[in-house]
Amino acid sequence: MSTEAPGVVVVGTGFGVLTHVRALRRAGFEVVALVGRDPGRTASRAAAVGVERACGSLAEALELPGVGAVTVATPPHTHHDLVIQAVEAGCHVVCEKPFARDATEAAAMLDAARRAGVVHQLGTEFRWATGQATAARAVQRGVIGEPRLATFVFDAPLLADPDGEVPEWWGDAGSGGGWLGAYGTHVIDQLRTMLGEFEGVSASLHCLSGRDWSADDSYTVHFRTRSGASGMLSSSVGAWGPFGVTARLVGAGATLWLEGDVVRVADATGERELPVPEDLVLPAAEPPDPALLVTAYDALHSTGMDLAPYTRLFSTFAARIRGATGPFDPAPATFVDGLANQRVLDAIRSSSASGGAWVDIEP
Repeated sequence: MSTEAPGVVVVGTGFGVLTHVRALRRAGFEVVALVGRDPGRTASRAAAVGVERACGSLAEALELPGVGAVTVATPPHTHHDLVIQAVEAGCHVVCEKPFARDATEAAAMLDAARRAGVVHQLGTEFRWATGQATAARAVQRGVIGEPRLATFVFDAPLLADPDGEVPEWWGDAGSGGGWLGAYGTHVIDQLRTMLGEFEGVSASLHCLSGRDWSADDSYTVHFRTRSGASGMLSSSVGAWGPFGVTARLVGAGATLWLEGDVVRVADATGERELPVPEDLVLPAAEPPDPALLVTAYDALHSTGMDLAPYTRLFSTFAARIRGATGPFDPAPATFVDGLANQRVLDAIRSSSASGGAWVDIEP
């Protein structure tokens, strides 16, 4: 078996350029081509990051020599067709989240990848973020006892200005747009990693920024897991005001919370900071070239905080392509997780559409 990672095609000239290209290279991949819809933008962005080939379609890129993997960093409504095309060509695939427009598309993508026998992963890079990974490991090892209650809140005025430019699909519910999919997917995946599968939800989605959107910029979700834990997820990027972040898990014997990458625990004996396992320490964030930051959406990635965890994600991808079977810790999210996350997103949207009614989630 070859010890070299295959050549990779990156599909998407936004986040694909800001993070995927850089992280792939650090993980040992050669980025063979960049694919985009706009020929001028694609050529310009490819040149800016030193990618030799700029292609107008994935089909064109798949004909290049040495291509064995594809990363998909395009709007959610395009994922299904691109992923199916890539796996049917025998390529290993990393697909961004939100994985699809709905669970039906997600299931078809998973089935296609399984039939093709390729390695498939989901772009939930924050499984490798130091704080999240440390917290997940602590919960899995029983530091707080049986988890009972989770509260995850994130508020920031990132899209409060209705004139702030974002890609058109962000405001279109039919295209898989909205803040729930963009950010809420990360939290759903994080909780599934720590607490197990969701049993049901009651939710409401809102657009608070005054934009003419059919999609959301804010959400509130009450959930229950099959393990018996319950909790609340809330986030808004459409309202003015200060940043507010809470990530807190209450167990039968202790409470755990995150302060950035610092994880703290309190119990009857007092409060303490958990040590960070050596293998979960990441390099400092490295911002992308400011010239590549064009829209308010791009500004969400201006700190470069995605780069180090995404490098770990792609390193695991490379190891799995070479035949490594793990166990990996953190475990990479695959298309199986993409489908499970999508079922939760679908249930949240269904609940909101029905006035917050409780919606059960199929196993």
